[in-house]
Amino acid sequence: MSVIREPAVAGQFYPGAADELSAVVQGFLDDAEVPDGPTPKAMIAPHAGYVYSGPIAASAYVRLRPAHDTISRVVLLGPCHRVAVQGLAMSGADAFRTPLGDVPVDQDAAAAISGLAQVQIFDATHELEHSLEVHLPFLQVILDEFSVVPLVVGEAAPDAIAEVLDALWGGPETLIVISSDLSHYLDYDNAQKLDGETCRAIENMDPGAIAREGACGRFPVGGLLAVAKKRGMSVQTVDVRNSGDTAGPRDRVVGYGSWVFLEKQPKPRAQVTWGETTIKSIPEEPEDDQVSEPEPEPEVDEDDFAAATRLLLKEHGTTLILLAAASIDHGLAHGETLPVTPSDHSTDLQDDGACFVTLKRDGKLRGCIGSPEAHRPLVEDVADNAYRAAFGDPRFPDLTAMEREGLKMSISVLSPKSPLSFADEEDLLSQLRPGVDGLVIGDGGRRALFLPSVWEQLAEPAEFLARLKVKAGMKADYWSGGFKAWRFVAEEISADDLTNDA
Repeated sequence: MSVIREPAVAGQFYPGAADELSAVVQGFLDDAEVPDGPTPKAMIAPHAGYVYSGPIAASAYVRLRPAHDTISRVVLLGPCHRVAVQGLAMSGADAFRTPLGDVPVDQDAAAAISGLAQVQIFDATHELEHSLEVHLPFLQVILDEFSVVPLVVGEAAPDAIAEVLDALWGGPETLIVISSDLSHYLDYDNAQKLDGETCRAIENMDPGAIAREGACGRFPVGGLLAVAKKRGMSVQTVDVRNSGDTAGPRDRVVGYGSWVFLEKQPKPRAQVTWGETTIKSIPEEPEDDQVSEPEPEPEVDEDDFAAATRLLLKEHGTTLILLAAASIDHGLAHGETLPVTPSDHSTDLQDDGACFVTLKRDGKLRGCIGSPEAHRPLVEDVADNAYRAAFGDPRFPDLTAMEREGLKMSISVLSPKSPLSFADEEDLLSQLRPGVDGLVIGDGGRRALFLPSVWEQLAEPAEFLARLKVKAGMKADYWSGGFKAWRFVAEEISADDLTNDA
């Protein structure tokens, strides 16, 4: 039986009726300015009653709209107001409930940090805490399906919190949200002064410069600033106001602010030698085509996709392997991925594409990370997933320079997913094509993917599906009326496929 953390402040901090709540949040988002720019990797936003802080929170959340179908996990940290805790407290609940529905807790992520000394399960601090709860309706309105990693934060050093954030960092599917208000119950002018000092501390990524009275969430904010500084991120101040600006008197105000954090974009490198294979890049001249309005993407025929992708890999496989290898080498040297400039490449590689990068050593898996759906240019997807396969796969420690020798790498380019229609599990199994189909399954907030190459180890459809269920956090024999599945095909290239060039 599922354990649900029931809402504690519905009807108080925000409307208790679903229709009214959805309309209020949507109204805040519609009124917020939508700037151009990349999707934030992390943000700081307030947690007061919506009438006071809703517009300030919306000014950050609206920037997630372009990634509504990409972000599938939210790591949410906020301070404790009711029951004190040392370090960081996970919840033992399976889901957090709001009037808009249940948000599943990411159990795999919880397991990944459960061994850290500063993390514990402590439901008492979650039971009446509002600092996390008030963010969920914004996330439910702005995102599609997602799970949450809810952490109430007590007194903890920035580095201890940064260690947790590093463990959960992930890729574009993961968003970090830090919940904090600013000054409390000062007059308007003094509140503006103190909030300005806190704003400058955040912009300078200096946790020590945040006064004790400057932010109730100074501990989780400090952890984000520590990891953001280490990763070379940039921060943008989005909005800083107080309750005297929104819905209250000015003699006794509470301050609110929102900030977004963007991942660093280092300069690209030219070429790389991978193992015993010298991989040379061939400069690609971008085609001088007229820019036109995008047309609706037609339904993709799997046979056509496979043929077109084989041709793409034949013509541009060297470039993709080069980018993946260079991104891993850059990660070893600098601790960050290697972005590329899509316009420097053929338009075939500028198109949005989805890939998985697989690393093996001595015949054993050493990392595998990818994108289940196309959401950015293929060259960017390859470079980022290669870096994350080496340094972001939670099943393995970060790759070391000593392991670089003898590392095998392959890239699988995925077709768009096609939904499968089935009456029951037996019907689904009968439709699977061993050796051909990649498969995505989902039910509620749990989802997992197997590439077609997994058929080499799991040749029987029943075993293939059962192991995929376990990967998704389900039991092997799990089934429900809400079970969903999608198939896709993939074409693969490896560094071993390339010949040595003098």
